[in-house]
Amino acid sequence: MPEGHLIHRHAAEQHADLAGRAVRASGPQGRFDARPWDGRVLTAVEAAGKHLLYHFADAPTVHVHLGMQGLFLRYADPTASPRRGTRLRLATDAVAYDLIAPSRCEALSPAEVAALRASLGPDPLRADASRDEAIARLTAFRGPVGAAVLDQKVWSGIGNAWRAELLFLAGLHPCARHLSSGTAGRLWDAAVAYLALGRDAGQVVSDPDAPSERWVYKREHCRRCGAPVQTWQLAHRTVYRCPVDQPE
Repeated sequence: MPEGHLIHRHAAEQHADLAGRAVRASGPQGRFDARPWDGRVLTAVEAAGKHLLYHFADAPTVHVHLGMQGLFLRYADPTASPRRGTRLRLATDAVAYDLIAPSRCEALSPAEVAALRASLGPDPLRADASRDEAIARLTAFRGPVGAAVLDQKVWSGIGNAWRAELLFLAGLHPCARHLSSGTAGRLWDAAVAYLALGRDAGQVVSDPDAPSERWVYKREHCRRCGAPVQTWQLAHRTVYRCPVDQPE
């Protein structure tokens, strides 16, 4: 599933290409009726955690969640035929975006948009995210930090790869509990800094000096110290931990 850094990258690219323009909207697959948005001005493309919100003039917001299989295809030639399975196409005279296999593609009323926002914790990549709220939500969580950071009601946008790398960078055992405000703040600050690097690079970046490398995620040995990386299941996902750099 694409994590928050890629969702924000999608939003920025599509906002630059489409916002402020009347778009041609269609549902080639036949599973989404795009007629209410066809010819409308797309005013903004917004990312909130792992969610994308397409705001239109005089029309409902379109909510997209890519889920495990969803993806976008961008066509510099907007006359190119959509690929089979395209749920939604948004096009101008200069570019087209095809949305394929999302878990959600739906219209939301203003009240439903507000409810979605209220269901999400602070997003490290949003300028309106509150550091104090992020710390409060994380320190109030009753379970292990490795479960907390995947809970979108605590922090939004974090997935399994970022969980592994951020906990490593903070020197935190995934099963650590009862974090202090200082520790929670350090972890939040790391998320803000490194997710921004990932957004700009289009990939998880946990070491600016080696952007394509990971410290522990999907590694057999810790890249820093060489210790065997330990794995187990936590919050229904595989967790990765260096026994040296993330002590008990």
